[in-house]
Amino acid sequence: MYEANFSEVAEFVFLGLSTSRSMQHVLLIFSTVLYVMIFLGNLLVMFTVSFDSHLHSPMYFLLANLSFVDLCLSTLIVPKMIFDLSSGQNRISFQGCVIQIFVLHVLGGSEMGLLIAMALDRYVAICKPLHYLSIMSPRMCIWLMVGSWVIGLIHSAVQLAFVAHLHFCGPNEIDSFYCDLPRFIKLACTDTYKLEFMITANSGIISTGTFLLLIFSYIFILITVQKHSSGALSKALSTLSAHLAVVVLFFGPCMFFYLWPFSTVPVDKFLAILDCLITPVLNPAIYTLRNKDMKSAMSRLCSQFLSLRKII
Repeated sequence: MYEANFSEVAEFVFLGLSTSRSMQHVLLIFSTVLYVMIFLGNLLVMFTVSFDSHLHSPMYFLLANLSFVDLCLSTLIVPKMIFDLSSGQNRISFQGCVIQIFVLHVLGGSEMGLLIAMALDRYVAICKPLHYLSIMSPRMCIWLMVGSWVIGLIHSAVQLAFVAHLHFCGPNEIDSFYCDLPRFIKLACTDTYKLEFMITANSGIISTGTFLLLIFSYIFILITVQKHSSGALSKALSTLSAHLAVVVLFFGPCMFFYLWPFSTVPVDKFLAILDCLITPVLNPAIYTLRNKDMKSAMSRLCSQFLSLRKII
């Protein structure tokens, strides 16, 4: 389908983050170390939530799914970037680029849905604690997870529907280290002004609207808690600060990519690194280092692992 609709371009060339070979070596080490941290950190969160019965609750169920999405998001981009930095090839097939864009938006939309679900979970837990177990039932958690993936699929399908008719005849150089939709569209051999506007409306405005919705929901929760008990405000603020940090880290680059009117390539690349390398590292750190239950569960698992090694 894509070969019939799109055209002669068989592959794209990434211009990457730097043309300096010494800087590429630094970036190679940096990205490799961070990807190992991403892989181990998010895997540890998923493993801990899955195998510790004390964490079998809606909040940690959603957190484990968030770690899974973060791990997939980084795996989609970072290993390819590491390979390109080490080999110097910096190429991707046309079909591979389209698939990368599609999966990237599926994962991005899914993470957006999960962050909304986590905000709902915190609202029910803090503002309606007596009804928490009945509202956030296992069935509701499953529906929230499925709904987040459906949101991602619909969002990505709509994005690709916008570009299904485009014709590509060259150039084929993408000034980045992965395929992103705005730069992909600019390579089309046609006027894409209206299309860029629709992409902005679909991704930029939705990202900004969701971000503001989440911020207002957290403010509403804090105001509600303060009215009922001023002593509980500090505890709620401590809980929500971790969620707020993750929301800002995720939505900040998204809003900049699609809504910033000026072409600032170095800033775009920096935020892209933030989105696929820094944020997936910080998410598990934020949720584990600030969470006593997670730290206790990890300690128990480590103790069980060490005792099992002694028996073996």
